[in-house]
Amino acid sequence: MSVEIISVNSLSLRYNSLEVLSNLSFTITAGDFIGLVGPNGSGKTTLIKTILGLLTPVEGSISLFGLSPQDFKEWHRIGYLPQKFTFFNPFFPATVREVIASGLLSMKGFPKRIKKSDGLAVERLIHLMEIEEIKDKLIGELSGGQQQRVLVARALINEPDLLILDEPSAALDPEVREKFFHFLQKLNQDKRTTIMLITHDIGGIGQYASKLLYLDRKIIFYGSFEEFCTSQDMGSYFGEFSQHLICHRHV
Repeated sequence: MSVEIISVNSLSLRYNSLEVLSNLSFTITAGDFIGLVGPNGSGKTTLIKTILGLLTPVEGSISLFGLSPQDFKEWHRIGYLPQKFTFFNPFFPATVREVIASGLLSMKGFPKRIKKSDGLAVERLIHLMEIEEIKDKLIGELSGGQQQRVLVARALINEPDLLILDEPSAALDPEVREKFFHFLQKLNQDKRTTIMLITHDIGGIGQYASKLLYLDRKIIFYGSFEEFCTSQDMGSYFGEFSQHLICHRHV
């Protein structure tokens, strides 16, 4: 039986008089790996913020694990990495280890302390993101790409049931990016972690994700890449050559 993680029903959102999301309806179930793509200004980040309760729709409803965002309390079950980390002070006097470990605090009772036993999880993610050489540096000493890797690790530290990532690979070099996407795919397949990944890389996400949500203020397509591959509408929309490059279901 499929378990609903996110349900969006007849969702619309406006900024002043401009409608930025129009009548969206879709469901994400446990174990889905969604590639959320679309042109600039298509509403991808706005959709994520609305799902997380950071923006209020003018019409429609959303549920997270069966509850509205306003009633949902178990935020430790969700790992979220925004595209721009305005919440993050790069001058905070914390090391890379400490920033990653701080992601564990939401699951701690009072007093909130990081235990030695948490160190193994931190070290595993440091190795995954290939940041061993900077793990004892202050976060403010790092480049933007290095900070991005640290914050990705922080979002993963709780092994959340739902992982939402907004352009997480934008500042990663190609080799680290490929390893990171393979890790997400393994996390999805082995631990059934539900993943929603915003990316501009529509030509590459089909190698890793199980479903495609193509958004341009309204839903252009939502379904599996196999369904995308055989859709005449998508063939007309993208052109058959681009359609099959996107689907990654051909040798």
